Amino acid sequence: MKSVLIGTALMLVSLTAFAGKTERDYMTNTVQPAVKAAEGKFKSACGCALKINVSDSLKSTDDMAQARNISNAIAEGAPGYCTDDASKKAVCQLKTLDVVKGKETAFAFKGGKGTCTTEW
Repeated sequence: MKSVLIGTALMLVSLTAFAGKTERDYMTNTVQPAVKAAEGKFKSACGCALKINVSDSLKSTDDMAQARNISNAIAEGAPGYCTDDASKKAVCQLKTLDVVKGKETAFAFKGGKGTCTTEW
């Protein structure tokens, strides 16, 4: 019984520690700076904060590249969308954006939260 519990615990730990050094470095050195830049440019252009969360479902560097691309698109696009008070009011309804991996590319918005699903 004890060995079954130990085996199960080891399996769970190994599943949660899926990301290797390459993936962790990519998240730290590439994705997170892009997310922070997007949050900053969004706030600067629109006058409101946006929190971008990258889901653990994006495990490979290819998956994570999609989160980087989405962040870059927000950073580049925000100044063009927030050009007047009405646009800022509409865009600022989005408070949180979750980037997740799914079966098909989609975007959903409800109650101030957006979910951007990427397929890879």
